[in-house]
Amino acid sequence: MHTFVLAGGCFWCLDAAYRALRGVSSVVSGYVGGAVENPSYEQVCTGRTGHAEAVAVTFDPDVISDEVILDAFFTMHDPRQLNRQGNDVGTQYRSAMFPADDQQRELFEAARDRAAEWWDGGIVTTIEPLGAFYPAEEYHQDFFAKNPTQGYCLAVAVPKVNKVRARFSEYVTA
Repeated sequence: MHTFVLAGGCFWCLDAAYRALRGVSSVVSGYVGGAVENPSYEQVCTGRTGHAEAVAVTFDPDVISDEVILDAFFTMHDPRQLNRQGNDVGTQYRSAMFPADDQQRELFEAARDRAAEWWDGGIVTTIEPLGAFYPAEEYHQDFFAKNPTQGYCLAVAVPKVNKVRARFSEYVTA
C-alpha cells in the first residue's frame, strides 16, 4: 500500500473524489504543513496556523497506479489558483503535495509536470516537507457521503467528483 498526502482546497472534495476510485482503501481528512500541534478546524480556518486542509490517500498500487492517483489530484482541483480554490480563500486551501520521501518527491514533480501540459497557465502547486499530519475531527471524515445534500457538497464537491469519474471511469467503484 502507498499513502500520499495532498492538499487541493477543501478536504471534503478530495475525500469524496478519491473514495470514488477502485484501489483506494482509505482517505483521511486532516491538516498538514503548519506550526501548531494538533490544530482544530477552527484554528486552521483562520489561516494563521500554516496548515493546509489535506487528505492522506492510501491505495493499492497493484489496482491503481501512483500516476493515476496523482493525475486525479490535478483533475479534481485547479492547480493554477494560489492559496484558494473557488470561494475558499487562504493558505489553508493551497495546492500542495507533501512527499514522505525522495521517491514520492520525484513522483510528485513528474505529476506536476504532466499537469502543466493540460492546464493553461502556470501551476502553483508546491511540494513541501511532510512533517506531522493531524487527522481532522471525526465529522470531517467521509463528509460528502454523510452529507450528500449539503449545499457546499452539491455546489463544489459534486462537480469535482464528476470530473474524476469522467476522466478515470475505468477506476470508478460500482
